[in-house]
Amino acid sequence: MEAVGIICEYNPLHNGHIHHIEETKKLFPGKTIILVLNGYFLERGEISILSKENKTKLALIYGVDLVVELPFIFSTQSADIFADAAIKILGFLGCSYVVFGSESNDIETLTKVATIQDSPEYNKKVQELLATGLNYPTALAKALKIDTDIFNPNDLLGISYIKAIKKNKLEIKPVTIKRTSSYHNLEEESNTISASNIRNKLKHHEDISNYVPRKTLKLIENLTLEDLFPYIKYKILTDHDLSKYLTVDEGIENRLKEKIIDAKNIEDFIMRIKTKRYTYNKITRMLVHILIGLPKEINKLASIEYIKILGFNKKGREYLHNLKEDLEISLIPIPNSLQYKYELIASEVYSLISKNKILVYEKSNKPIFFE
Repeated sequence: MEAVGIICEYNPLHNGHIHHIEETKKLFPGKTIILVLNGYFLERGEISILSKENKTKLALIYGVDLVVELPFIFSTQSADIFADAAIKILGFLGCSYVVFGSESNDIETLTKVATIQDSPEYNKKVQELLATGLNYPTALAKALKIDTDIFNPNDLLGISYIKAIKKNKLEIKPVTIKRTSSYHNLEEESNTISASNIRNKLKHHEDISNYVPRKTLKLIENLTLEDLFPYIKYKILTDHDLSKYLTVDEGIENRLKEKIIDAKNIEDFIMRIKTKRYTYNKITRMLVHILIGLPKEINKLASIEYIKILGFNKKGREYLHNLKEDLEISLIPIPNSLQYKYELIASEVYSLISKNKILVYEKSNKPIFFE
């Protein structure tokens, strides 16, 4: 029995995600669809507006067979670290393919770029360009010296997936589906728009019922990093050594302590800190790492110690049953592991602002079964 992997955050699950699942099923009829799902805090340092439990339920309702967790310790990091962890999980679970949305839909160019990016000369050039104050996509373009526009969010993430496959020497074939909406376009009004556009509409109290299924609409909590601002402010003011946390580098801890005093809200605080070097997303990630207490050493210390099963249907359960004898990793959470420790802290922090019974769900470690 072959399996196909997808990797998503579902913030929130919308019409485009359903299209992704349906197109994957058309490309690979009869195969098991496995989702690696990000949880409470996301790759760009955002807070999920759907709980992990509700995202799992929705994924199963709309056609995924097996849902597994992307651990927090990797989920709020750069695209390469995020992708590496997700691809490793798909590798452990025996996936033959990974299907992702792509603006260019040009797998050959994405693969070529991924190969070039693995070279030491390229990485050195990117670092030199970043040091001049260029942002990451611009530095990539200049270092690669190519004209093709593959510097949109999903293409960049796709390149990271391909690099992870190569790095880990996995027999996983990358497959793209043409993305029909732009992450950056907040004005688009078709029935398939980006998750960022949907969140922007929520922020401005606009109707989003045309863009998400009814089941999603009922479960959304309009949570933002602003809801955690008092806790972030307290942590920054009272912690004497912010530099010990992941992504708090180059003395920026001093700037954080200076600017937090007069900041009126999270947006105001981020804009006081933001520079060409420290982008909006880099700062939001940093604030989440400080809030959760994620140490700088985490990438040296942490590994994927287990795979947590969030949910499955009958087909997914059967796939797991057939796979168990060949598995080289536990499917049961390990309480004394770093992976479990920070997953639990992330759930505890999220529970401060969510109306859902987060800790009851998180500590039960009981997969959702969808018949």
